[in-house]
Amino acid sequence: MATGPSAPLGYYWGDDSYSVGHGPDALATRLAGDGPPLERMRLTGATTSADEIAERVATATLFGGGTLVVVAEPAPLIATKVLAARLVEALGTVATGNGLAFLDTVDGTARRPASLETLRNAVAAAGGEVREFKAPTRDQMARWIADRARERGINISSPAAALLAERVGANVRERDIDRRRQGELAVAELEKLAVYRLDDQIRPEDVKALVADAVPGSTWAFLDAVGMRRAGEAAELAERLADVPGPVLVVHLHRRIRELIEIADLLAAGTPAATLVRTLKLNPYRAERLAEQARTWALPELDAALVGLLELDAALKSREGGSELRRRAAISLWIAEKVRRPGSR
Repeated sequence: MATGPSAPLGYYWGDDSYSVGHGPDALATRLAGDGPPLERMRLTGATTSADEIAERVATATLFGGGTLVVVAEPAPLIATKVLAARLVEALGTVATGNGLAFLDTVDGTARRPASLETLRNAVAAAGGEVREFKAPTRDQMARWIADRARERGINISSPAAALLAERVGANVRERDIDRRRQGELAVAELEKLAVYRLDDQIRPEDVKALVADAVPGSTWAFLDAVGMRRAGEAAELAERLADVPGPVLVVHLHRRIRELIEIADLLAAGTPAATLVRTLKLNPYRAERLAEQARTWALPELDAALVGLLELDAALKSREGGSELRRRAAISLWIAEKVRRPGSR
């Protein structure tokens, strides 16, 4: 017969920071049992040590509830084999009534360091709870919001939940999106809407009135919009990439335009689209997308776009490049002049 976790340990990780942050709730409830709730102490891996953690969890309380030590972002504690061994040793020092949990919020687009896997496996081997929390997908976020509303006794209509999911960026499909804060943002907006509506049902018009569009920027989406010559969409997405320096954005554009020129040359020479996978060493999906984009351009247009990028790059790197606002304006001008289809507005 299967049994659940037995040790006073937990490891909660994933790219949904809201759920990761609430991961230790069940552990705290289990450890408290019928007694008083545990006092929570939050530490961070960058500012604590294995010795401090062991000191906090090794002493049992004589009166009241125990202590649940929650360590956020533990990577610095296991940066070397010596540090990792010391932290694993601390797992066995948790006194009766106390608990120890680790929170590991990861970017869904990045690989996890092997040292974090070692810590996770050590917690599991010791009988602790290990759970991964993935950020809700486009199709899951509306239901996720409805579930959070139900937990809080908030009445929100299904259309309003769907619109709120869209406003926090859940509908963006690109894989390079950082979704870690979407859940936290959705809950914060949900609670704001609840104060606005009090005992009434939250409706779509309430979401439109109170929730700003927080669709995250995506470099991939921007480059695809450029490739498909959707100039208006490309200009809008460029504005959302405010954290990407202008010259870096130009590097991404240069690479994409060069790819399109190479593919357009092959297609013009009669190369079958299926052959691009082998010739350019691309995966089938990417080869198909790039071939589709290349067909929207004439080769002279791609050449002109590339020349325009070289001029743009020189301007951005010169002293005359000016403020970030001027740099963004220069990128928008390149989009208008080189990406927009002739005759379109």
